Amino acid sequence: QVQLVESGGGLVQAGGSLRLSCAASGRTFRMYSMGWFRQDPGKEREFVAAINWNGGSRYYADTVKGRFTISRDNAKNTVYLEMNSLKPEDTAIYYCAAGPVAGVVTTGGQYDYWGQGTQVTVSS
Repeated sequence: QVQLVESGGGLVQAGGSLRLSCAASGRTFRMYSMGWFRQDPGKEREFVAAINWNGGSRYYADTVKGRFTISRDNAKNTVYLEMNSLKPEDTAIYYCAAGPVAGVVTTGGQYDYWGQGTQVTVSS
């Protein structure tokens, strides 16, 4: 069992930056691939970024590539999402997810555990 708690969301102006954190419980964190997804009310959940168990592989959605960076610290059981050059269209609830699979995973169905989400609002 893995429990995930996101933090770091908030209100920021367009062009600004935020750093999201996702703290995981459990000793097996290092065995999980981790991902970030986002969802705006009325829209489908969207993949944002993913990282494999040791951070050696990362993958980004085209909409955030070059602006967002995913990283993890297995000693701290934490995965991060550094978000720069934020745009109003980045506004959403951001969720982290954990999946016991090898490699990076871009589909939500392959993740077993999800956090409660943290709101990110980007004003124009």
